[in-house]
Amino acid sequence: VQLQASGGGLVLAGGSLRLSCAASGRTSSSRVMGWFRQAPGKEREFVAGVWRSSGSTQYADSVKGRFTISRDNARNMVYLQQNSLKPEDTALYYCAASRSLIYGVDWSTLRNYDSWGQGTLVTVSS
Repeated sequence: VQLQASGGGLVLAGGSLRLSCAASGRTSSSRVMGWFRQAPGKEREFVAGVWRSSGSTQYADSVKGRFTISRDNARNMVYLQQNSLKPEDTALYYCAASRSLIYGVDWSTLRNYDSWGQGTLVTVSS
């Protein structure tokens, strides 16, 4: 699966962005589509995931209530709606796909994802 993330940019604190991830290739083999982020000097961390068939979701505690992940299987797209952005949300955001994750377990572990996009930069200024 090939992934292409877009939609990042510069936004003021409290503002909103919508990130998009276009998937191509054997997209039907992916069970979970996820968003991760990596801030300067920090490790890559899980943000949100969506079970491709059912739409069931998981979120990191830091973004619950502010971010919403969704998917459009007909268009092979995954979205991350980001509201009430904070300076600490500044990071390079990556979309990822997993063929091996099992429904109901924790989706936050990086090694469970086998396809990664190139990242899109989100900068939130105070």
